[in-house]
Amino acid sequence: MQVAIIGAGIVGLATAHALLDRGHEVVLIEPGGKQGRPTDGNAGWIAHTDVMPLASPKAWRNLPRWLMDPLGPLTIRPGYLPHLAPWLARFLLASSPSRIKASIGAIRAINAEALPAWKSLLSSLDLNGHLRENGILSVWRHRGDFNRSQDIIERQRSLGIAAEVLSPQALTELEPMLRNVEAAVLYPDACHVSDPAVLAADLLRLALERGAIPVAAHASRIELTDGAIRIHTDGSASPVVADQVVISAGIWSRALAAQLGDQIPLDTERGYNATYPKGTFGIGRPIMFEGEGFVTTPLDTGDRVGGAVEFAGIEAAPNHSRTDAMVQRLTRFLPHLQAELAAKRWMGFRPSIPDSLPVIGPAGRDRRVIYAFGHGHYGLTQSAITAQMVASMLEGRSGPVDVSPFSAQRF
Repeated sequence: MQVAIIGAGIVGLATAHALLDRGHEVVLIEPGGKQGRPTDGNAGWIAHTDVMPLASPKAWRNLPRWLMDPLGPLTIRPGYLPHLAPWLARFLLASSPSRIKASIGAIRAINAEALPAWKSLLSSLDLNGHLRENGILSVWRHRGDFNRSQDIIERQRSLGIAAEVLSPQALTELEPMLRNVEAAVLYPDACHVSDPAVLAADLLRLALERGAIPVAAHASRIELTDGAIRIHTDGSASPVVADQVVISAGIWSRALAAQLGDQIPLDTERGYNATYPKGTFGIGRPIMFEGEGFVTTPLDTGDRVGGAVEFAGIEAAPNHSRTDAMVQRLTRFLPHLQAELAAKRWMGFRPSIPDSLPVIGPAGRDRRVIYAFGHGHYGLTQSAITAQMVASMLEGRSGPVDVSPFSAQRF
């Protein structure tokens, strides 16, 4: 069976390997050079210990403070607000207790399988060297905020997730460069990768070596026929013909899904980051700065601080004043950091769904087309398990995770 995968980011690449493992022919349709792909600049976390959707009490507690600061952790450009209004309405609906409970169940179901799926994929390709199993640290500047987070920590523990509250001495021994932290929790089973872009490059190289066919073009239209599916691309008179199609093009998937009759509430949380020379931060593991809207990661290629959410669509130019403000906030915790040091600044388009659940499942108009997009902050985390789910669906088999909560028809 020939399967065309539209989008060769981390989800599409993992899916390519899952299909190649099962003996299918794979065509990867990706224009290349597309700016803002999360695969090229994310924090590199495999955050399978996370269970809370964005529409949660934690987010609502911080929302008023964040929105008051135009350079803070979350902002909406005024001109984009009318376009975003339907998304915000669905976000509000996703914040009800029953919807939060349902989202937690679905997030836990997919995240519980995320790391085993990654370890299986990396092992099969001899890429184990990309995994860094040093745990992930959450820190709070004020103990009162930490105390208000106890319900989330206890919920994680009830789901079998290890969460170790650290004493001040233990935190100093673990991360001696940190300052102005009153509480910390270590998630020893969480991990990160060497560098997400380097990992993706290796996955692409190996997929091509295994026989995947690259098509350097933008997929503009999907034509459904009884015999095959034709994917029309910009700049080519001849369509790509396939038996089945996987749409995993991140934020760029929305238009293709609309062609197939599925109106997906997909928007982009624009994220910003800065990457400094390796060792600049002096940290040994990824750190979540709770309530601050950013994280840090000691990647093999440099120390990265990233985060923040900006709603402004995909056309507006980056506002790296947000990046600079994030770096300044980081100096509260790492006062030795010289913010003026040269750093590579980047902005990317996280494909976000209001209930924090990706869209994984068949198109409403034709089950030969499978969606795999909208992973938000968990694209890297959930990509390997998403690939297994997609491969099972394409073959008409039950997969490792119940796909019903992720259906495109839930909206």
